Amino acid sequence: MNSDVDQPAFSLTGKVAIITGASRGLGQYFARALASAGADLIITSRDASLLEPFQAEIAALGRRVLPLPLDVRDYDSIQAMVQSAIAHYGNIDVLVNNAGCNVRKPALDVSWDDWNLILDTNLRGTFFVSQAVARHMIPKKCGRIINIGSVTCVAGYAGLGPYGASRGGVKQLTMSLADDWGPHGITVNCLAPGWFKTAQNAVMYENQEWVDYLCDRIPLKRPGQPHDLDGAVVFLASDASAYVTGQTLLVDGGISTGATRALPKKK
Repeated sequence: MNSDVDQPAFSLTGKVAIITGASRGLGQYFARALASAGADLIITSRDASLLEPFQAEIAALGRRVLPLPLDVRDYDSIQAMVQSAIAHYGNIDVLVNNAGCNVRKPALDVSWDDWNLILDTNLRGTFFVSQAVARHMIPKKCGRIINIGSVTCVAGYAGLGPYGASRGGVKQLTMSLADDWGPHGITVNCLAPGWFKTAQNAVMYENQEWVDYLCDRIPLKRPGQPHDLDGAVVFLASDASAYVTGQTLLVDGGISTGATRALPKKK
């Protein structure tokens, strides 16, 4: 930590952060963590009215918060969101590209439209939101971009072909953008959660046999809890990670080590 800095390296006081896809799920946990570290927020959703309860929650923490509509599959929507954010705050310090979607199907059942929905949201959207925000970070010679990936950045799973392709693409995109924008003082990293219960996959956690099987494959023997991501997102958004860029940080309980289910004990 630079001793000339008054604030601790992990503090986000005075910073402005955008979190896309903040109407539910992990996006709200990322937003809470950044707000608790001192950041003022822009939170987005395709339907901005869905953000009103969460806006009130963040405001109660004493942070400024601006809800904005955003469809990451629409170029004009992206540009309008960023322009509104700049008009309101004057700058953007942190971007968390959290908006995403999934369609779980066997590979033979995936339609053309399924593929486009997932890739346009998770990969193309991440790129063009990053591009729009970076245009405002570059003149300041500073910025933090955090792309949200998943353990499917590094591992393949049946029924997740397009999703895995999109998340693998996010990992590669992260490295490319880190090289592009590093000379401008912008870091770009990928935060990759493992198996966390969200609205997208909640139905899977209703199957206790599957949960038990999953936990056997995770060295820490449990699925992730949302707060397990707090430290990672604050680290990547803060000055503590100033020399970290182009990296994929897996927060997955160790499942990416390739752990397999324990063999039954011999009688």
